[in-house]
Amino acid sequence: MTTGKRLFQYALHYKKTIIAALLMLTVAVAADLAGPFIAKKMIDDHILGIESVWYQTEGGKDAVEYDGQFYKKEQNLDQGERKIDQARILQAGSQFVFISGDIAFDGERTFKEGILFIEKSGQTETYAGKALTGEELMLFYSPEIPKIVQLLAFYFGLLVIAAFFQYGQRFFLQKSANRIIQQMREDVFGQIQRLPISYFDNLPAGKVVARITNDTEAIRELYVTVLATFFTSAIYISGIYIALFILNAKLAAICLILLPILYVWAIVYRKYASKYNHVIRSRVSDINGMVNESIQGMNIIQAFGREKDTQKDFEKLNTEHFTFQNKLLSLNSLTSHNLVGVLRNVVFVAFIWYFGGESLNAAAVISLGMLYAFVDYINRLFQPVQGIVNQLANLEQALVAGERVFKLLDEEGIDISDNKISRYKGNVTFDHVHFGYKEKEYVLKDLNFEAKHGETVALVGHTGSGKSSIMNLLFRFYDCQEGKIMIDGIDIKQIPRQELRKHMGIVLQDPFLFTGTIASNVSLDDPKIPREKVEKALKDVGADKIFQHLEKGFDEPVIEKGSTLSSGQRQLISFARALAFDPAILILDEATSSIDTETELIIQEAMDVLKKGRTTFIIAHRLSTIRNADQILVLDRGRIVEKGTHDELMEQKGKYYQMYQLQQGSTLAG
Repeated sequence: MTTGKRLFQYALHYKKTIIAALLMLTVAVAADLAGPFIAKKMIDDHILGIESVWYQTEGGKDAVEYDGQFYKKEQNLDQGERKIDQARILQAGSQFVFISGDIAFDGERTFKEGILFIEKSGQTETYAGKALTGEELMLFYSPEIPKIVQLLAFYFGLLVIAAFFQYGQRFFLQKSANRIIQQMREDVFGQIQRLPISYFDNLPAGKVVARITNDTEAIRELYVTVLATFFTSAIYISGIYIALFILNAKLAAICLILLPILYVWAIVYRKYASKYNHVIRSRVSDINGMVNESIQGMNIIQAFGREKDTQKDFEKLNTEHFTFQNKLLSLNSLTSHNLVGVLRNVVFVAFIWYFGGESLNAAAVISLGMLYAFVDYINRLFQPVQGIVNQLANLEQALVAGERVFKLLDEEGIDISDNKISRYKGNVTFDHVHFGYKEKEYVLKDLNFEAKHGETVALVGHTGSGKSSIMNLLFRFYDCQEGKIMIDGIDIKQIPRQELRKHMGIVLQDPFLFTGTIASNVSLDDPKIPREKVEKALKDVGADKIFQHLEKGFDEPVIEKGSTLSSGQRQLISFARALAFDPAILILDEATSSIDTETELIIQEAMDVLKKGRTTFIIAHRLSTIRNADQILVLDRGRIVEKGTHDELMEQKGKYYQMYQLQQGSTLAG
């Protein structure tokens, strides 16, 4: 399905509001486009209508008294009213001349010494006439003034109606657009929660943020500005063409050439603009990713003096973004305004040619009111055309942004299962497990071990030996390629991920804290964890001793990532979080590696409380912290090379023994 169709489907969620807006827009356009018709009637029937045929009557409504007689315009005669004599009022130069009777034909007029001369195609007719004074002329105009006022009042009323419905359609279109983007952002954010961890391995956080913010904002412009302009322009153009066909079908047909020109132009424009916009949106994501990474790693950048290099990298991305923005700007500048100007001139040439030819035809009668209406409508026609051309750039940006958003939404995610399972005991078995982050590049090879309920299993080994990968598999952040992992005899692939993780807890080497308070970071705002449980968990891990000096205690604010707290304080909060959720399986990932000795003693005491009644996995570099583990697995290049208790492994005098002796020597030397 194309991006355009999918964006249209999103709009269908709020079709009632959009349809209401379009109906209001139609009413507003109809009211607005009535203006030239009213002006034509005012000019032809009331302002220039003075040159219509007049009849001498016996007086009455709309009758004008002149030279002792009463006269009425032909259009103002009542049905069956008696006509006495015919008369005409014709303009010659700056004078209006009253003559009795009718004229044989109309043409170029001159008035000299009481005689009106009318000449056309070499023929001349003369008529005796009398020039009207200003007061006399106003007498003949007096019946038309109330009708002109009525038309003006009617037109003003239409303008008020158009303004009201214009406001309504704009309000409802923007409201529906905001609703659509709100829904889209929720869908994108919800999709991010469904995506496997592996998706984020190759996609920086800043690029994901750009999808949710920048790209959806570009799509919002599509619904708020682009589609509103397109709808408005389409209805305006349709209304203008209808009016032109009513006035003169031949000229309206000539003006239809605009439509295929616009269509061809849109195709040609999109061909180039699409390429530029893809690069622009990509660079926006790259810039967001780099800014996000730079902010998070600012201490490293400044510590190692990488400010200038980072600045150069940023300038390179920014320059590329600027270059393609300029290319798009040049494309818009060279075509949009120029195109509309050329089209306008072509139509006006056709208009002048057509009306010039018509004026040479003796049988044709072209009124000034029609001329005015045509000029007005043609001028109005190019306003929506200009609007469409100007919005092509935003349309292309929105389509490219939509393509990027839908690409994210189309990624295969993991649906939240409704299946509930009871809290498992925590007997874990790894059965001939092979795993690699890349296909056929295994980082874990043929792992076999069992951790029984209530046991503490320690994982040790050099960096890259596969310790953290075991935890990733246990949490099902990834699935193994071969073998199987079982909990209480059930293959974890048969357990919904959310239910599996619900009964697991983890304490990371560098724990992540969310913006909020100490207490909210323990409960993660889970309604199932009351305040009493939060405070008990913090006290059980000894956090009350560490946080007692804080002014607000456990309600002390925590900013992003807990950067105002020490690593030990963050670790204690993470321990309390794990304890509050009461997991069946607990993972401690380098939980004490970055903590001072005093805090480590507090955490060691807390760990004894934390490990009771649950299976605990400890990833440790400090081998002194795992001496009491029920089982120690020594990993080397993805394989278990030694297995046993601390004492058993020390007796073997193998790899674990060497690592332990090395650490003890370093400690003594220190």
